Amino acid sequence: MKKVIIANGSPRKNQNTAKMCESFANGVKEAGGEAEIINLYDVDFKGCRSCFACKLKDGKNFGRCSYPDGLAPVLDKISYADGLVVASPIYCSDVTGVTRCFIERLTFPFFEYKEGYPSIAPKKLKTAMIYTMNVSEALSNQMYPDMFDKTEFMITTVFEKPVRIFAYDTYQFSDYDKYVVETFDKNKKLKSREEQFPNDLLKAFEAGKNMINS
Repeated sequence: MKKVIIANGSPRKNQNTAKMCESFANGVKEAGGEAEIINLYDVDFKGCRSCFACKLKDGKNFGRCSYPDGLAPVLDKISYADGLVVASPIYCSDVTGVTRCFIERLTFPFFEYKEGYPSIAPKKLKTAMIYTMNVSEALSNQMYPDMFDKTEFMITTVFEKPVRIFAYDTYQFSDYDKYVVETFDKNKKLKSREEQFPNDLLKAFEAGKNMINS
């Protein structure tokens, strides 16, 4: 049975990004695979510490992150999976800090400082990225013209190029009246959640099936 690890980089376990992760996982299971969702905010870890143990000639930890924190067993699990999904909301024009730290720790040990930066990952994993954001697709294209390519650069270097799944114009608050949110129309947001978000969940579901079947 093929195994897919889904790393959720959102702090909110029951909102948009989490629901997209769950839908992707359901697609994996529908296609006969196994899916595990890992909430990165529950894992005790930080970003790369630049110790270079993963690059040390003849080192016992060459090609793997050796730092003994909560992420170590997660990284080992991913190394031998068949697929990886990284999911994040967009905060301050980028993926969450936790997501960025995760990508550093995951990918840096898996390429060599040689011409072409060859990958030494145990498997050339199939990958996908799930992005959720409260702006429209048009505004996202205007605000983030190259952000997604930069985010995915290291993943593409060591694994397969990610499939992208987007959820735009998401419903951000449970009650818009309780917050200062003058730039968004709560009624339009509600309409988007009711009419568009189900389609986004379906895209995630189909992408999960495709990761197993392709």
